[in-house]
Amino acid sequence: MAGARAMFPLMISVLPFGLIAGVVTASLGYSPWIATALSVCIFAGTSQIAAIQLVDDGAPLVVILLTVLFINLRFMMYSAAIAPYFRGARRVVKAAVAYFLTDQAFMIGLAGFEGRATRRRRVAFYLGAAGSLWAGWQVATVVGAVAGASIPPDWGLNFAVPLTFIALLVPAITDRASFAAAVTGGVVATAAHALPWHLGLIVGAVSGIGAGMLTARLLGQRQSAS
Repeated sequence: MAGARAMFPLMISVLPFGLIAGVVTASLGYSPWIATALSVCIFAGTSQIAAIQLVDDGAPLVVILLTVLFINLRFMMYSAAIAPYFRGARRVVKAAVAYFLTDQAFMIGLAGFEGRATRRRRVAFYLGAAGSLWAGWQVATVVGAVAGASIPPDWGLNFAVPLTFIALLVPAITDRASFAAAVTGGVVATAAHALPWHLGLIVGAVSGIGAGMLTARLLGQRQSAS
């Protein structure tokens, strides 16, 4: 219950995104059942939208998997950061923690772990927070998919996708390295937009990661020299 209460304020921003994910899936002609299955299996908004668009474009499976992988690379860092709080837990517990991991669950989890000395209390708090977010996301996706099926195509709801990505990107630009990564990735992805199966997204992602790492390294060397 404490985890669910801590997560509740963030649901205001999460639920509209779930609605968009469902609406986009329906606007591409897929049933609410497909939208629900996609939401349960992937449980990551940007990846869900990217994956269903690639499926609709007939992209090969390897391209779809690589795209989802690059979009979700940040979760490797998140999981490494919270792993010490679950040391000694059973594998099934760690698997549940990994499945429910989101940006919001990571942030709320870290804030709540400090005041909970035992692993059992940390697991309960985390699953309460992340599980409530999961339930709200699934409901929002279904509602969006059902409502989206009746929305006229000329409303252009797909335009909400890039707007959502921009809203997620801007707060993440916190230093010069992240700025370099964002600019480089955006420019390269735009230049490679004509590549088939949205391969420009992967090329842009790799270029952005490389630019961010190079910038961070150069800045670190400059600080060491000074």
